[in-house]
Amino acid sequence: AALYFHSGEREEKCIIEDIPSDTLVIGNYKVQQWDIRDQDFLESAPGLGMFVTVTAPSDEVLLKKLYGPQARFSFTSYMSGEHIICLQSNSTRLTAFGGSKLRIHLDIRVGEHFLDEDVAQAKDKVNEVSFKLGHLLEQIHHISKEQNYEREREESFRKTSEETNSNILWWAIVQTLILISVGIWQIKSLKDFFIAKKLV
Repeated sequence: AALYFHSGEREEKCIIEDIPSDTLVIGNYKVQQWDIRDQDFLESAPGLGMFVTVTAPSDEVLLKKLYGPQARFSFTSYMSGEHIICLQSNSTRLTAFGGSKLRIHLDIRVGEHFLDEDVAQAKDKVNEVSFKLGHLLEQIHHISKEQNYEREREESFRKTSEETNSNILWWAIVQTLILISVGIWQIKSLKDFFIAKKLV
């Protein structure tokens, strides 16, 4: 779902998307600039562009490019995990003078190939059905990939949980042995003390 957020003119804003491997990601954004005179956001941000940077979970930069005040960007993930998508304006003002506020509308679609209705309407009925069927097959493929990715994450989480439970069990056994050893040592110390004082 689309969202918007506010940002300073020199400020970098990032979002994190958990993306399966080999998945197409398409992002659309639009920047609006605050107008002090009208006390409202302008329809666009003339003269401002946006640097879009996408970083993979391995810290490799997948995309780093300057776009205009409104653009579409896309990339394909090559590994599963959290991808960081950052946006920053190309303003050259100094931070002290770059106080203009921006509103950034952002829409990110993961694994979705947009269905162009204009193209579909231009085709005859048979081709239109074939076109929509191809789109549905792509969606099914994406859902299957998402399920496999979630299954891998669940297996990893279960393995971590089992290792943690095992460690807790061993720690409980070690604690019990320490308590028994301390108890035996205290009993022996008290017995030796009583014998030394000839109380027993």
